[in-house]
Amino acid sequence: MAGHSKFKNIMYRKGAQDKKRSALFSKLSREITVAARAGLPDITMNARLRSAVIAARKEGMPKDNIERSINKASGGEGENYEEVRYEGFGPGGVALIIETLTDNRNRTATNVRTAVSKNGGNLGAPGAVSHGFDRLGLISYPASAGDADKVFEAALEAGAEDVESNEDGHSIWTSIDALHEVAKALEAVLGEPEGIKLAWRPQTHVSVGETDAATLMKLIDALDDDDDVQTVWGNYDISDEVMEKLS
Repeated sequence: MAGHSKFKNIMYRKGAQDKKRSALFSKLSREITVAARAGLPDITMNARLRSAVIAARKEGMPKDNIERSINKASGGEGENYEEVRYEGFGPGGVALIIETLTDNRNRTATNVRTAVSKNGGNLGAPGAVSHGFDRLGLISYPASAGDADKVFEAALEAGAEDVESNEDGHSIWTSIDALHEVAKALEAVLGEPEGIKLAWRPQTHVSVGETDAATLMKLIDALDDDDDVQTVWGNYDISDEVMEKLS
C-alpha cells in the first residue's frame, strides 16, 4: 500500500459555490431516488443509499429534501432513471468516463456528444477507454480527519488497498467488494466520511498543458452543467502552475 503520494485530482466537479444550488440538489436527489429504488429505502440496509445521503449532507442538502427523495422512490413516484456510461477523449488525448442518470437516452446522448465535440473531444464506443482505468471503491475524508500517518494506519487496519493524502484531504481506495466494510471500519476511527462511492482510477496519467487544460475545463464544465451527468472521471494530470494560470 502506498500511503503518502501526492493526490492528483482525477474527478473534476465544480463546487456548490460555482453552480446553482437547485441544480446541484437535483443531481443529488436523483441519485438518492435511484439508490432507494434499487434496494431498501433504509440507509442502514442499503449501502448505495447511505453513500448518496452522505454526499447530500456534505453539500448542505436539507434533511426534508433527502427524505422527500427517499419517500418518492418508496412510493414508486417520479421518473425511472437509467444509468448510462459514455466514454471518449478530451483535449490532449485525455481519456474521459462520463456517468449519467437519465430518463431519456436520446436527449442525454445528444447533449453529451455535443458538449464533448464542441470542446475538443470525441466520444468512443463502450469500452473505448475504461480498460485504462481500475474500477475501485473510493472513500474521501477532509484533511481535518487527521494527518497522513493517522489516516494511513487506519486505512491499513481497515483493509484498504491504497491511500492518497494532500493538504485538501485523503482518498482511500478499496476493492469494490470491500468498500462498505472498510468504510464502516474507518468511520469508527475517523468519523463519517465526506464520500463513499464506486470510482474509476486511471492506470496512467496524461500531462496536460495550459491550452489543452483550458479547453478541458470548459468541456468538463459543459458536462457538469447537464442535469443528467452525475460524474466525470479522467486520466488528466494538470500541474499546480497551469492551474494557477487558469484560475
